[in-house]
Amino acid sequence: MRILRFIFFPFSIIYWLITAVRNLFYNRKIMKSSKFSIPVINVGNLSMGGTGKTPHVEYLIRLLKEDFKTATLSRGFGRKERGFIIADAKASANRIGDEPFQYYKKFKDDIVVSVEANRVLGAMDLFRIHPDINVLLLDDAYQHRSIYAGINILLTDYNHPFYKDFILPVGNLRESRLGKKRADIIIVTKCPSLSDGEKNKIKSKIKPTTHQQLFFSHIKYGDVCKFNGEKINLSGSKVILVTGIANAAPLKSYLESNAEVLHHFNFPDHHTFKESELEEIHNIFDKFAAESPLIVTTEKDAMRLLDKAFEKVIEKYPWCYQQIEIEIDNHQQFDELILKYVKENNPDS
Repeated sequence: MRILRFIFFPFSIIYWLITAVRNLFYNRKIMKSSKFSIPVINVGNLSMGGTGKTPHVEYLIRLLKEDFKTATLSRGFGRKERGFIIADAKASANRIGDEPFQYYKKFKDDIVVSVEANRVLGAMDLFRIHPDINVLLLDDAYQHRSIYAGINILLTDYNHPFYKDFILPVGNLRESRLGKKRADIIIVTKCPSLSDGEKNKIKSKIKPTTHQQLFFSHIKYGDVCKFNGEKINLSGSKVILVTGIANAAPLKSYLESNAEVLHHFNFPDHHTFKESELEEIHNIFDKFAAESPLIVTTEKDAMRLLDKAFEKVIEKYPWCYQQIEIEIDNHQQFDELILKYVKENNPDS
C-alpha cells in the first residue's frame, strides 16, 4: 500500500492543484455561483462515496415535505438517458439513476425528483416546470459549486473520516480536507453508540469553526421487504446477500445478528447488474434450496434490479431488500436549523 501511495503521489499533487485552483476561483468570485430565490440545501461529501448520503437526503425529505413543496436535483449517476428528466410513472434506475429512482419510488408525488448533470440548467428547467417549488435539495453536489446553497451539509463516515483520508488517487478524497470549511453542518455518519468523550475526540480532529454545527448519526435498520413491497420477518432465516454499495460490512454484520449469511456477492458501488450475474446468484440459491434461503439486497440495489429486463429472471426467486433510515443525535437541534433556514428564506412564507 505504501509503495502504491508513493507511485500515485505525483498524480495526487496534480489533482489537488486542479481542485484547489477551481475552489480559489469560486472563493474569489472569478467563477460565480448561480443564486436562486428559494432555499437550497446541498448534501454531499469530500470522499468518493459510502457516507450514507441517500438516507440523509431521505431524512430531509421527510422533515420538509409536509410543509414545503420539496424537490431533489441529482446528477443521476449510472443512468442511460441524458438531459433533464423529472421522474414520473416511466421512471426507472436506467432512466434517472438508482438513488433518484429510490426517492421517487418511496415518496411518489409528495416531492419532485429531477436529474441533470448540469445543475444550473437542471434547476432552471425544474423551476420553470414547477414554479411552486419552495425548497431544493441538491443531491451529492458538494463539489458542484455552480449553484449557491444556503446550507451545505458535509457527511463523513465514522469508519473512514475525511481527516484520515488522502486526495485521489492516493486516497478517496475528491478535494483537499480544507474543503470542509465550506460546510455549515458536518455529520459524522454510521456511528456506533458514542459517549460524549468519544464525540469530543472526533470534534477535536474535525475542528469545526464557530459557524459550523457538528452532529452524529447512526443507521437504523427497518423492514425487510419483498420486491412487491410485502414485509417479511428475517429472524432466523438463511440469507444470500447481494450488494453493490461502497461499504457492505455494516449491513452484513447486522444481518448476521439476525440470520445466517450463506454467501455474499459483493459488487462495486452503483454496479450495473448483468443477467449472467443473476444466474450465478440463482445457481448459489439452488445449491442451498433445501434450506429455503432468502436473497437479500440493499434498497438502492433493488432499484436497479426492478428493471423490466430482469423481471422474468428474478420472479421465481425470493428476492427482497433491507430498508434503512438514519437517526441523528440531538435531532431536535438539527431539525430546527433546517426548518428555520427554509422558513426564513422562503419567498412564500
